[in-house]
Amino acid sequence: QVQLVESGGGLVQAGGSLRLSCAASGSTKNSATLGWFRQATGKEREFVAAVSGSRSSTFYADSVKGRFTISRDNGKNTVYLQMNYLKPEDTAVYYCAASGYSSNSAPPFEYEYDYWGQGTQVTVSS
Repeated sequence: QVQLVESGGGLVQAGGSLRLSCAASGSTKNSATLGWFRQATGKEREFVAAVSGSRSSTFYADSVKGRFTISRDNGKNTVYLQMNYLKPEDTAVYYCAASGYSSNSAPPFEYEYDYWGQGTQVTVSS
């Protein structure tokens, strides 16, 4: 079993930055794909970014490309999401996710991920 705990959310003005962290514990695999998803109030959860186990592949949603950067520190079992130039439409609960197997891909589909964190709220004011 894998436990994921997100941190770093909060309230920020439009144009500002935040860095989210997600610490993994338990039966983690450094080679697993790690991803971030988000869910705004009244909307379905959507993909944000993912990084492969080898860190050779990353993938971003078009809505965040060029503004957000995903990275991972396998020594710390942690994945990060650096969010710059935040917009009010980025307001959502952000979830960390991990696959249960080794992977060199960074897929954007929820069914590829076996473990999920509880989420951290990000609110961007205009």
